[in-house]
Amino acid sequence: MKKYHICFLLLLGTVSLCLASGFFFLQARSEKLQAQTEEIQENEETMQETETTPPEEHMAESTAKEDDGPIHQAAVAQDQVRAKGNFFLVSEDGFLLVFGRDTSEICLYTHIPISDLPESERARLRQGIWFPTMEEIYSYLESFTS
Repeated sequence: MKKYHICFLLLLGTVSLCLASGFFFLQARSEKLQAQTEEIQENEETMQETETTPPEEHMAESTAKEDDGPIHQAAVAQDQVRAKGNFFLVSEDGFLLVFGRDTSEICLYTHIPISDLPESERARLRQGIWFPTMEEIYSYLESFTS
């Protein structure tokens, strides 16, 4: 009987040690994730602040694009790209496309016709809109397509 008590106490001690170490590991990990989340939110806020462009700049871009004809609309100046977000939502051939930061590679074909959107948004999308994250693009598109 004494042998069983010793085995039980060893098992109880091992289980307690595992539970305590798991608790501290998960707590440290959640604190680390919370710090990363706060840092990401701060970065997104600064990206949103730099996202806005003066209306004169938009007018200059749209006039240049109309004058150039059917040139790839996502070809914008690289200095403007650095000041904007990470993703560029633009209308091409009647559909919405998402380009990455360098505007040379298509990240997403939305297959959403521009005719489904209000006229004010069509004008903005012909010029292109910068977004810091894909999540914000999905949210923007969902607000008009649902």
